[in-house]
Order: sequence, then structure tokens, then C-alpha cells
Amino acid sequence: MLIRTTDPFRDLDRVAQQVFGTTNRPAVMPMDAWREGDRFVIEFDLPGVARDSIDLDVERNVLTVRAERVARNGDWESLAAERPRGAFSRQLVLGDNLDLDRIEAGYADGVLRLVVPVAERAKPRKIEITHDPESRTESPTAITA
Repeated sequence: MLIRTTDPFRDLDRVAQQVFGTTNRPAVMPMDAWREGDRFVIEFDLPGVARDSIDLDVERNVLTVRAERVARNGDWESLAAERPRGAFSRQLVLGDNLDLDRIEAGYADGVLRLVVPVAERAKPRKIEITHDPESRTESPTAITA
């Protein structure tokens, strides 16, 4: 006879694995994003990832970040394996007000940092009003009947 007992912790663990991933199927790479004046800064946490394995692509307004953390090779015995390995990717849809041709990228201490400037056309600007002698406004004339 098969009896199914409900275990709320098993259900919670299943949901957590779907949201945060597992070592066999990692979740998306964590990121922070903020605006500093006329630029946006995006940071991705990629500890243990070699800089050569990171690939950045921009197609239209979609930024794709791909990275890979490879497993160790050699004569050793694993005692614990909690850090996810394998390929990671994440896509961000960037707004039309950003200058995607001038994205700067740097990688240090396991953090990939992208700086995306605001496009010149999207920056607020003042429009100067000058005196134009050609466009004179006529004063209204009185019409009598």
C-alpha cells in the first residue's frame, strides 16, 4: 500500500530550486543595476569564472551575457560541490535611450561591470530662444462694419 504524506518543506525546497537553481541547473547570474548621472551601471556576480569564458553580445537592444564556470580536472576527490558549474546566460532588454555603441565592460574580483551611457539624443537639453526679425507678430486690427 502506498501512502503519500504531504511535506511542506519538500514543496518549499522544490520552489526554491525553481527560483534559485541547483548545482546541476543553475539559476541566472545575480545582478545589480543603477543609474549614476548620465550612465547606467550593471554588475553581474560571476565568482570563479575566467574572464576568457565571458561573452557579451548586443543585438538591436538586447544585451546577452554568457559565462562558464568549468569543473576542476585532475586527480582529486570532491568533498562538497555546492557552487554551480557549467554555462550561464542572461539577457537584458535595454532602452532606446541608451548608447549601445559605447558600452564599457570590466571584470575584477568575480564581478562583471558594464557601464552604459545615456544617448546624447535622450539627454535633457535647453533650447535657446532667439529674436527672429523675420517672424513678426502683427497686432490685431479692429474691424468696423
